[in-house]
Amino acid sequence: MTFARACATAEVSAGTARATIVDGVPVAVVSTDQGWFAISDECSHAEVPLSDGDVEDCHIECYMHGSRFDLRTGVPDQLPATVPVPIYPITIDGDDVLVDVANPIHFEEN
Repeated sequence: MTFARACATAEVSAGTARATIVDGVPVAVVSTDQGWFAISDECSHAEVPLSDGDVEDCHIECYMHGSRFDLRTGVPDQLPATVPVPIYPITIDGDDVLVDVANPIHFEEN
């Protein structure tokens, strides 16, 4: 895996998302009580930043039309989005959040 620095842990409060670019890829880094997540920062429905949306539990909601994505899978569980978005491997190294955008994880809705 090829991890690159996305941001500092101090830049993302629990229950929030932070927009960043990792190796040219827009990523939303999200901190929750359940852990850290990295998800594509573009809603598959309206092409707006997911990082501007609300975070609740393991979900992020697109502010534009209310599509909600599971941070663990990228699968939407609330319309109007129907297409999953990629998630990325993430790790914490000291005070740094590292994301591997070279190896996105794609889930399909069952």
